[in-house]
Amino acid sequence: MNLPFIDFMGKRQVAGMASIALVILSLGGLGVFGLNLGLDFTGGSLVEVAFDEPVEPEQIRAVLEDAGFENGTVQYFGTEQDLLIRMPPQTNVDQANMGDNIIATLRGLFPSVEMRQSNFVGPAVGEELTEDAGLALLAALVVIMLYILFRFTKQFSVGAVAALVHDVLITLGIFAFMQWTFDLSVLAAVLAVIGYSLNDTIVVSDRIRENFRKIRKGSPVEIINQSLNQTLGRTLVTSLTTLMVLAALAIFGGEIIHGFAIALVWGVAIGTYSSIYV
Repeated sequence: MNLPFIDFMGKRQVAGMASIALVILSLGGLGVFGLNLGLDFTGGSLVEVAFDEPVEPEQIRAVLEDAGFENGTVQYFGTEQDLLIRMPPQTNVDQANMGDNIIATLRGLFPSVEMRQSNFVGPAVGEELTEDAGLALLAALVVIMLYILFRFTKQFSVGAVAALVHDVLITLGIFAFMQWTFDLSVLAAVLAVIGYSLNDTIVVSDRIRENFRKIRKGSPVEIINQSLNQTLGRTLVTSLTTLMVLAALAIFGGEIIHGFAIALVWGVAIGTYSSIYV
């Protein structure tokens, strides 16, 4: 792919300030709003209902939100007449009677609705598992830093880990600001973003190291600029094809994988940027 030469390093100060601002905003969003944790982390009620005619999950979700049931998810369960409602604990509703309250709300508009089952589900991710996952992530970052340190240089290792932290924080910050539900599928997407970003970063770092050995003349900024432009075609092809698939999943994939796809869309876009500038 023949692309025009772009002076990436000439805009490095602007990009640096933008990255710092985004990271600070993300940390602020996580501190002020926090993540809107799904049932996987909080527990809640699981209610299966059946209608005598097809209904739209968005319509049922809107009815429940108008009645004060917040942050629930509604999805098809087998047919377009059967729905599965996942509802996190509500402040003013007794958890034991959550299913009855939901059915009573729905029967105001759908008198024939039938409740198939109503169960309380505990959180799939407990405090101990959350702590273990955090420690595992930190250990992975340390191992990645050591790997890049020995394969490249300490500057590349610090830059690669900084890029990973940058990508994860901004992705989490977007979910905090938008208050999108953060469940296990989104967590899996965040971990996938780490792998994607690291792969892209290593490709760019490898070309920079190669050019430092081959090109005897030129400043470090010029050599890095040339390396970034040489890998730009590969980066764009990989990122654009990945984003096309993820956009299709986000639009047509349905409620179950919507959060997963959205997290990956943002993560891949941010990871592509960080591979160049961070």
